[in-house]
Amino acid sequence: MISWLALALGADGVLVGRPVLWGLGWDGADGVERMFGMLRDELDLAMALCGCPRIQAIGRDLVAP
Repeated sequence: MISWLALALGADGVLVGRPVLWGLGWDGADGVERMFGMLRDELDLAMALCGCPRIQAIGRDLVAP
């Protein structure tokens, strides 16, 4: 959830730290790959629910005050 919010507020990118370590500790390189897949799926779902077909379509108008 944090990644799309940061993008909506104007970030050019989002860093991923701890989840990489959790994936690595869980199942090595396969765990990291699965973790990135989960983050991608979460971002895809959030974008679909907001009606954003592309990353560039995410904007401040999606964030409620």
